[in-house]
Amino acid sequence: MDHAIAHVAAGDWPADDASDSVTLDFDTRHRRRLRLTTDGGKDVLLDLKEAQAMADGDGLRLADGGWIAVRAAAEDLLEVRCAEPHLQLRVAWHLGNRHLAAEIQPDRILIRPDHVIEGMLQGLGADVRHVRAAFQPEGGAYGDHGHSYGQGHGHEHH
Repeated sequence: MDHAIAHVAAGDWPADDASDSVTLDFDTRHRRRLRLTTDGGKDVLLDLKEAQAMADGDGLRLADGGWIAVRAAAEDLLEVRCAEPHLQLRVAWHLGNRHLAAEIQPDRILIRPDHVIEGMLQGLGADVRHVRAAFQPEGGAYGDHGHSYGQGHGHEHH
């Protein structure tokens, strides 16, 4: 079994040298050690010194010097769009106030499905629809860029 021993950000590794790829959802892209199956069907052990937040286009260096590309898998998400910039700001504030993982794009916000949040957003006047897309939420302002979002969120409230 091959061992992936280093993670390198997109643009900083020779992507043309990739012999294979792994397509992973957001949660699986934040790991230290995990058995992976490449898109070509090979088993690879992800064996990093510490957990890394991997993004679409990143590379994994194998122990033998080879490379595997990281691809973001499509996931079930909610797409939130607002007709007015002020409403977009209000929606973003409400999502942030609930510490929800959100991918902020120029014309939409992507979040994980939640029927309660979906109802709240519709009540605010946002257009919400179910989509399948890769998910790369914003990292936190406290240094947790790309980390998985659980109950702990990297800072304390005083």
